[in-house]
Amino acid sequence: MYCHLLLRKSHRLLVFFILALLLTRPAIAQTETGKALFQSNCAQCHNPIKVITGPALKGVTSRVPDRKLLHEWIHNNNEVLASGNVYFNNLYNSYGRTPMNIFPNLSDADIDAILQYVETYAEPVAKTNNSNYAPSPQLEDHTLLYGIITFILFLFVGGLYLVNNNLKKLADEKRGLPPAPHIPWYRNKYWIALITIVLFLLFGWWLTEAGIGLGRQQGYQPQQPIFFSHRVHAGLNQISCLFCHGGAWDSKTAGVPSPNVCMNCHMGINDYHGEKLTRADGSRVDPTEQIRTLYSYTGWDPDSNRYTKPGHPIEWVKIHNLPDLVYFNHSQHVHVGHVQCQTCHGPIQEMDEVKQFASLSMGWCINCHRTTKVDFPEGPNGVHGNKFYSIYKPFFRYLKEGRIDSVTVENIGGTECQKCHY
Repeated sequence: MYCHLLLRKSHRLLVFFILALLLTRPAIAQTETGKALFQSNCAQCHNPIKVITGPALKGVTSRVPDRKLLHEWIHNNNEVLASGNVYFNNLYNSYGRTPMNIFPNLSDADIDAILQYVETYAEPVAKTNNSNYAPSPQLEDHTLLYGIITFILFLFVGGLYLVNNNLKKLADEKRGLPPAPHIPWYRNKYWIALITIVLFLLFGWWLTEAGIGLGRQQGYQPQQPIFFSHRVHAGLNQISCLFCHGGAWDSKTAGVPSPNVCMNCHMGINDYHGEKLTRADGSRVDPTEQIRTLYSYTGWDPDSNRYTKPGHPIEWVKIHNLPDLVYFNHSQHVHVGHVQCQTCHGPIQEMDEVKQFASLSMGWCINCHRTTKVDFPEGPNGVHGNKFYSIYKPFFRYLKEGRIDSVTVENIGGTECQKCHY
């Protein structure tokens, strides 16, 4: 009887937790949807807790309890102003009579999701080194181990050489042959020939590598006019690369964002409370001061929340340079080929100061083309099934017949000279 009562009680608790989960999931989902809608529609002028171009939005549902009126204001604020609403007309006048954008495309549910997000918004807590962010594992360097093994093998070969000489001497003495005359190693023609060949090979390898590496900048890490940490933006804050480098998706070049793109966020973010940042040489960086430097380039006055003087371009130092004889199209790789930025730029989300990760040599590109699988409409790697590749009819048949398991860039002409040299 007692066990039966416990079972019934556990069933009630299980039902209670399931109902609680079902009730909280829509609220969580609505908050996440509201965050995305807020960032794409409102963040340029508004912040939930700070005044930028427009007022801080947190508490707006208390200031305007009429939810229908809020919907009408966001859909078309001009009509609300024309109706003579006192609150919104006073708000309009207090912000310099600057008209707000209209959003007829947002549904009432979308607006409610945005309001849910701003009302539950909490200022981010400063991140420390104990955050959940974990850098990707680094490859182990076995250079020391290889050096030790090579040294041991060298001693072993030297020992065999000495044993062979001693055995030869003993054999000559036993047969009564006179001992061979002693010749110093630096006069021995075998040692001279061996050393000459080794030096010739080493010098040839060094000369070849130096010639091949002319014009390459692997590891190049210049100091920029503003310390922009990709680790903070793309790593810790998970900002998409395409938010700043939108050209990588639909044009030949990725492009460097203008200061106005930075100001979309930094109108409201004017100080930094995250991890301590340092340059590659170990010197400390004041991120808040770097934000002030951005303001000096754009002419933004954070005290008056407006532009008070003309801006001027930021003279960023170009890091990745390809020869003029090479054609490289970002959209062809990023949009069509679904190649990740890290493939060429390395773990960019872990870099405070960007450096050139890969050699970007012809051999490096060719090896990638030989191994990278195409997003073919059929086959195990056809995740998206890019219909562009439907022109390669024979490969469809080969995949169906099992003659190949995938199609690489090389199979569709990716290693032909005119693909990159035109």
